[in-house]
Amino acid sequence: MHATIEAGAAGRTATGATPTRDRAIDAARAGCLAVVFLLHAMMVGVSVGPGGPVLENALEGWDFLAPATWVVQIMPLFFLIGGFSGWTAWQRRRARGIGPASFVRDRITRLVRPAVPLVAVVGLALAALAAAGVPAEIVQTASFRIGQPLWFLAVYLGASALVPLMVRLHEWRPGVTIGALVAAVVAVDALRFATGVEALGFLNLAFVWLAMQQLGFLLADGTVDRMPVAARLRLAACALGGLLAITLSGPYTPDLLQNLNPPTICLVLLGTAQLALFSLVRRPLGRWAERRGPARAVASFGEWGMTMYLWHLPAFVLLAAGLLAANASFGLALPEPLSAEWWASRPLWLVGAAAVTALAVRAFARWERVPRRPAPGSGNDRPAGAGPAGSERMPLLTALADALPRVPAWLAVPAGVLGVGTALVVGFAPAPALVSLALLGVALLGARAPRMHGRAALAARVDAGMSVVGGKLIPQHQM
Repeated sequence: MHATIEAGAAGRTATGATPTRDRAIDAARAGCLAVVFLLHAMMVGVSVGPGGPVLENALEGWDFLAPATWVVQIMPLFFLIGGFSGWTAWQRRRARGIGPASFVRDRITRLVRPAVPLVAVVGLALAALAAAGVPAEIVQTASFRIGQPLWFLAVYLGASALVPLMVRLHEWRPGVTIGALVAAVVAVDALRFATGVEALGFLNLAFVWLAMQQLGFLLADGTVDRMPVAARLRLAACALGGLLAITLSGPYTPDLLQNLNPPTICLVLLGTAQLALFSLVRRPLGRWAERRGPARAVASFGEWGMTMYLWHLPAFVLLAAGLLAANASFGLALPEPLSAEWWASRPLWLVGAAAVTALAVRAFARWERVPRRPAPGSGNDRPAGAGPAGSERMPLLTALADALPRVPAWLAVPAGVLGVGTALVVGFAPAPALVSLALLGVALLGARAPRMHGRAALAARVDAGMSVVGGKLIPQHQM
C-alpha cells in the first residue's frame, strides 16, 4: 500500500494535471449533511417531567444506538471529502500562481462569516430568555445543544488552513505523512488510557482529522482509484475487522458517536473503510448527480450547506420551545422519548424541523455568500449588467472594515478557531459571546485580500469565481 501511495503522488506531480470539479464529491457532501440533520433531529427529546420541562438526548438510552452509529457516523467521510476539495482547490490556485496566503484567506471567509450571525443572534436570544425568567438549567441546556456542532467548524477551519503545507508533505512522502499522523493518534490514545486524563484525548482533534484529510488527498490524486476493486474491498474489510476487534475486546466503546469526543483511532479505521467503499460508488454517484433534478438539489446544498449545519440545532431548540409552550397553553401531549407514541410522532417532528431549519437558512444564507467588490481598474472589470463606472456604492460595513488595520492570515486562523471555540466551550452568555464575536472579527480582518490594481486585481477576481467573457467579468455560476 505504501508503494502504491508513493507512486500515485509521483504520477500526479509528473502529469501536472489540473483537477476539475467532481459531482460525486458534491453529492456525498450533501448526503453527509442530510445524515447529520436526521441524526440530530432524532436526538431531540422534549417532554415535561415532575420538575418541569426536560430537554434531553432522546436516543441516549436506545438499545440499537451503538450498531446504528456504524452507519450514521459520517464525520470521517466529511473530512475525507474536505481533503479532496481542499486538494483540488489548492491545485487550481497553485496552477494560476496564487500563493498559500490567498488560499487561507478564502477559507477563513467561507467558514467564519456564517458563524458571526449565529453567535450574535443566539447570544441575544438566550440572554432575553434568561431575562424573561426561563429556568437557568433550560437556558444552559439550549446553549450546550446549539453549540455542539461548532467543534466541526473550528477543526475544519484549522485543517483547511493547513492544506498547502499538508499537500506539500503529501507530495514529498504521502505514506510517511499518513503513517506519522496515525502513529500520533495511537500514541495519544495510549497516553490517555494509561494516565486516565481524558483531556489528553483532545489532542486527536488535530491528528485524527488531519489524517482523514490526508486520506482525501489519496482520493483526489487518483491513488485510490488505481487500486484494484478487490484490493479496495480487502482494505475496507480489514479496517472494519480491526474496528470490530478493538471495540469488542479493547478499551474502545462500539458507540462510534462516543468515539467522537474525543476522537480516537476508531474513527481512522472507520474513515479508511469509508474511503475504500466510497471510491467504489463514486462514478455511478457522479453520473446520478449530473442529472438535472439531483444536480439542482446538490447545488443548493453547496450554496448554503454551512448555514444549514450551523442553524439546524437552533431551529430544533426553537421548535422544542414552541412545543413546550403549546403543552403549557392547551395541553399538547409530549410523549416520553423512545415510547411507541414518540416514535409514531417522529415523521411529523422531522417535517416541522425541516420547515423551521429552512426558514433559518433562508434568513442567514446570505452570510455564506462571499461578497464581491469591483476591483480597481478599468470599467470593463465589472460584472455584466452593472451600471456605469463609479455608480456602485461600497457598503458601509465594507468601508468601515477598510479603515481597520489588516491582520496577517497566520494570526487570523487561530483567532477564528478561538472565536468558534469560545462559543463551543464557554457558551453564548453575553460576555463569552462578545469575546467570540471579537475574535471572529479579527479573523475576518485577516481574510481581506491586499489591495491590488490592474492585472493583479483581474487575476484575483478570476480566481474568486469570475470568468472573462467578451471583455467583462461575470460569475461562473451564470455561464
